[in-house]
Amino acid sequence: IMWAVKINPAKIFGLQMPEKQDVPKTTQSDLIKSIPLAFCAAGAHAATVFALGGDPLFGQIVKSAEPVLAAIVGTVFYSKAPSFYKVCCLPIIVGGVAFASLKKGVDGSYSLKFDSTALIFGMLANAFAAFKGGENSKLLSDKGVAQRYGGVGNQFAVTQIVGFVILLPIMFATEGSLLPKFIEKLKTDSSLQFNLVMSGLCFYIYNELATYTLKVTGAVTASVANTAKRVIVMVYMAAVTGKALTDEQKIGSGIAIFGVLLYSLIDDLLKPKKKTAKTD
Repeated sequence: IMWAVKINPAKIFGLQMPEKQDVPKTTQSDLIKSIPLAFCAAGAHAATVFALGGDPLFGQIVKSAEPVLAAIVGTVFYSKAPSFYKVCCLPIIVGGVAFASLKKGVDGSYSLKFDSTALIFGMLANAFAAFKGGENSKLLSDKGVAQRYGGVGNQFAVTQIVGFVILLPIMFATEGSLLPKFIEKLKTDSSLQFNLVMSGLCFYIYNELATYTLKVTGAVTASVANTAKRVIVMVYMAAVTGKALTDEQKIGSGIAIFGVLLYSLIDDLLKPKKKTAKTD
C-alpha cells in the first residue's frame, strides 16, 4: 500500500513527519545480502511465539536476557562492544524484568515453573534477535545497498517479505492441518478479522520503528529498549484491563526502567571531563 501511495506514515508514531517511499531499485545482489537479516528476523519471531506458547511467564523472563546476548554477539561477531559501564547496567534491566514476572505464593514464597520449551526457544529467539541487530546495522551501513533501497522503510518491507517466505514452510509443518479451519473462521468472524488486521499492522509499525531506532543507535541499545518494552506492555495491559499491578510488578518495572535510563546516560555521566588549557 505504501508503495502505491508513495508515502510512509510510520514516522508519525515516532513524532516525525511522514516520508516519501518509492518502490526500491534493488538488485539481485542486494536481495541476497538481505537474506541473512530476513532469516534472523523470521527466526526471532517464530522462536518467540514458540517460547511464549510453552510458558508465557518463564518465556518473558528468558526473553529479558536479550541485551546480554546482543552484547556478546556484537562483541564477538561484529566488533561492536558496548562500554564497560553499559555492560554493568544490563543485569539491572534483566533483573527488574525477571522480578516483575515472579508470582508470590499463598505462603509468601516466590516460585517459578521451569519450562524447557520456553527456555530453549526463548534463548534461540534471543540469539536470532542479537544477530538480526548486527545484520541490520551491517546492511544499513552499506551505502550502495542503502541508496538502492531508498530508505529504512523499504529495507524493512523487503526484509519482511523475504522473512514471510522463509516462515511459510514452518507454518505448514506445524499448523498446516488447521489452515482450512482458520480460513473458514476468518470468513465469518468479524472480531477475528479486525484483530488480525490490527495485530499485523501494529506489529509491522512497531518493528519498522525499531529498525529506525537501530539506525541511530546500535544493536545492544535496541535490545535494551526491547526489554524495557516488556515492562511498558505489562503496565499498559494493567491499565486497559483494570487489573492492579502487584508489588513485585511495580518494583520490578521501576528497576527495569531505571536500568534503561541509566544505560542511556551512563557514558555521558561518567565520561572524563576535558581539561581546560591554563592561561598565564
